[in-house]
Amino acid sequence: MSFKVVHYINQFFAQIGGEEMAHVAPELREGFVGPGMALNTAWKGEAEIVKTVVCGDSYFAEHEKEAKEQILAWVKAEKPDLFIAGPAFNAGRYGYACATICAAVQEEGIPVLTGMYEENPGADLKNKVLMVATTNSAAGMRKAAPIMAKLAMKIMKGEKLGASVEEGYMPNGIRVNFFEKERGAKRAVDMLVKKLNGQPFVTEYPMPSFDRVAPNKAIKDLSKATIALCTSGGIVPKGNPDHIESSSASHYGEYNIAGVMDLTADTYETAHGGYDPVYANADADRVLPVDIMREFEAQGKIGKLHEFFYTTVGNGTAVASAKGFAAEYAQKLLAAGVDAVIMTST
Repeated sequence: MSFKVVHYINQFFAQIGGEEMAHVAPELREGFVGPGMALNTAWKGEAEIVKTVVCGDSYFAEHEKEAKEQILAWVKAEKPDLFIAGPAFNAGRYGYACATICAAVQEEGIPVLTGMYEENPGADLKNKVLMVATTNSAAGMRKAAPIMAKLAMKIMKGEKLGASVEEGYMPNGIRVNFFEKERGAKRAVDMLVKKLNGQPFVTEYPMPSFDRVAPNKAIKDLSKATIALCTSGGIVPKGNPDHIESSSASHYGEYNIAGVMDLTADTYETAHGGYDPVYANADADRVLPVDIMREFEAQGKIGKLHEFFYTTVGNGTAVASAKGFAAEYAQKLLAAGVDAVIMTST
């Protein structure tokens, strides 16, 4: 008799739709759906996905209590040997949902497993929930599925898991002593020789890597400079026309403010879900100071304010995503002859 697995996926992997269908409520389907096929194939009959839970990312984020109650009821009724969620890759709300529902299922005594990119906001629960580290996009599904399937099988069989570097899951804060085959001195010399010869090697003690951004030269004459405004505070035209997410943003907005002297409550608001929006919605200039920049422009303190501003939400957004946004619109700013940027937060 094969092991029983319940699988959780979002609206995208269930082929319901993308962001426009992220509001769909939880539904229960028979057998596997989408990425579940790769897991079933890898298990070769030893385990099978008997039910698939589908839930829209926005629905889970906005109705977490109700979604958890419904999903938990379905899972407990099935009494599976394992609950598996995702993988979510770098989709922030999806990753949060996978980690959160796994934690809830685990509290019911059912083993769980999920997978996502290491910078996904859901990865904050890696010390509580077993997570496989994936690439930052669904293009890594072919690599992630076999690792998750293998780890899942070990869990279901009750086998002891090896170190995270061996099994492919994220380090979860648990340290275990073990003996290497070769003493430290020889391993260190071997690494040094490989490094000197330009050969690949893996350090046993990786150090954190921090960005070092060299400051540009000061602007010689501000009165002739073109200044642009950018923000991670989520300021958008009223109604959020590009549907920038309130958390874990997947994109940024580009908006024309030519002729705009003031951001009013009737025309602009914030899409940000990480701070109290009352004051920003009452006067968006508090986050994106268009009114003051217009004063500087009129007084000749700056040459002019650039006609476009760029905006996204920093709340839970992965560093890699933020870098990608900036790298893209920085080229637009350069092409437009912008001399400097004022980047505001919240």
